[in-house]
Amino acid sequence: MTREEIRAVVVEELKRVAPELDPAALDPDALVRDQVEMDSLDLLNFLTAIHRRLGIDIPERDYGELATLTRIEAYLAGRLAAAHS
Repeated sequence: MTREEIRAVVVEELKRVAPELDPAALDPDALVRDQVEMDSLDLLNFLTAIHRRLGIDIPERDYGELATLTRIEAYLAGRLAAAHS
């Protein structure tokens, strides 16, 4: 799965949490929770949806690594590569 495909999945799931989200306005290096105004339940729903879509387990200890769109993409790309190697 390419980074673009990963980003598309992430943005699609972010839009489910925050339907008013304008994907073009997302700053890839700013905190996603601030940009989308996610609370902890929204974050959990988002991560559960990512798990469901991509089949990647995201342990709670890794949640801090998923702060920005860039970091989410890198994390998911790494986890997908490890799962398929």
